Formats: sequence, structure tokens, C-alpha cells
Amino acid sequence: MSTPSPQETTESQAPAALGREDTPGLGRDDVAHLARLARLALTDEELDHFAGQLSAVLDAVAEVGKADVDDVPPMTHAVPLTNVTREDVVTPCLPRDVVLAQAPAAEDDRFRVPQILGEEE
Repeated sequence: MSTPSPQETTESQAPAALGREDTPGLGRDDVAHLARLARLALTDEELDHFAGQLSAVLDAVAEVGKADVDDVPPMTHAVPLTNVTREDVVTPCLPRDVVLAQAPAAEDDRFRVPQILGEEE
């Protein structure tokens, strides 16, 4: 048995990728396989229920895939965005003694915080 070339593989899979016209919906076995891959335990009723739902989702995606987007430029957002910036202006800050007076604990002109690592004091 020979391995198909990339071109043969692409051509044979093209109809399924473009719209699933020639492929039936997902069956119960397909959903069971996907559930097994995802390590999901599904009941028989859930398998039947999800088979219909997943087929509907795949059909909807196939419809979107049929849209003519040749004239649509690629974009990152649906609306244009403008980055708003301002001048970086230096302003005076609060004096250290005023700030440390509001702190729950201060030591050596710094905030005192609880130890979080296994460091020695």
C-alpha cells in the first residue's frame, strides 16, 4: 500500500472540507469516538442527542465556508481601532512620610509586608 502524495490527499479531501455536501452527518460512532478522545463518558441518549447537534454545527460552518470572501481584505477587528495615547508628563508624587503614615506597617522607610517565600529574615 503506497502513501498518497500531498496533492492526492488534498484533492480527495476537498469536497468534505469545502462543504460536506457528499458526506453524511456525524453518526453515533463518530460522536462516541470523539467522546473517547476527549475522555468524556456519554450515555447512549447523549450520543444520539449530540450526533444531531454536532452535525447541525458542522453544516452551519460549511454554509459560512461557502461565502464569497475573495474581495474582503483580512482584518483583526470588525471596526477600526485607534490607539489613544497622551503625553508622558512628570508630576510630583506624595512625600514618603505621608504615604508610609497610611500604610498598615512600615519599616526602614519601606512598606512592611508578610513574608511569602521561605526566606530567612
